[in-house]
Amino acid sequence: MRKESEQSKTSKLIADAFGSGRKSLLEHEAELVAREYGIKEPASKLATNEEQALSFAKRVGYPLVMKIVSQDILHKSDVGGVKTDISSQKLVRPTFKEILRNAKKSNPKARIGGILIQRQAEKSYEFVVGATRDPQFGPTIMFGLGGIYVELFKDVAFRLAPVSREEALDMIKETRSYKLLTGFRGSKPLDTNAVVDTIRAVGELMVREPHVESLDINPLFVYPKGALAVDVRIILEQKVPLLQPAKA
Repeated sequence: MRKESEQSKTSKLIADAFGSGRKSLLEHEAELVAREYGIKEPASKLATNEEQALSFAKRVGYPLVMKIVSQDILHKSDVGGVKTDISSQKLVRPTFKEILRNAKKSNPKARIGGILIQRQAEKSYEFVVGATRDPQFGPTIMFGLGGIYVELFKDVAFRLAPVSREEALDMIKETRSYKLLTGFRGSKPLDTNAVVDTIRAVGELMVREPHVESLDINPLFVYPKGALAVDVRIILEQKVPLLQPAKA
């Protein structure tokens, strides 16, 4: 159970987004919300200038992923706004400049919040955990095979939130990709409990945060021990609500 002060941090991020006319959280904001609910992610920091990027890169550790953060650039990879395999300090400054140059070339009027400096997660099997708020049934949670295969195979299962441990485990077992978690063709079994924890955390978030319309973790890398949410997207309700000020 989260503390009241932690609830206020999430509420403030959502209120700030609505206040600035946004209907979604920026990537670093979505990560902060996810962390409040115990969803594990690679270490990351938002840099607003080159010197911060160099400092944060040392703290986060190599190899790095660097991503543009802008409410006006939705498909970051398409415009050269994401760079991976940044392996040393000497690459950080030129990569920072290149990403900004690409972003401005794509959209000269884009509002740039900075560049996210993120530890590059070790590759593993990719899964997806998502959620949407159905107008009739309320928050619905999804689990399945992630990455580029979500739309191709549609190997997913659904439950209404909140989700118990037993329901989350049953949900996982309904998918064909469950075999990847148990060990497939000699590979090590993956941490199913970490997936259960992530599903339950997303369910709790959707129940507690009524202004979140949908959430998408894709990919969720799952390892023999632990799991990491590499990319988290949070869409807010499209009608701006009358929000109470967040408690201090």
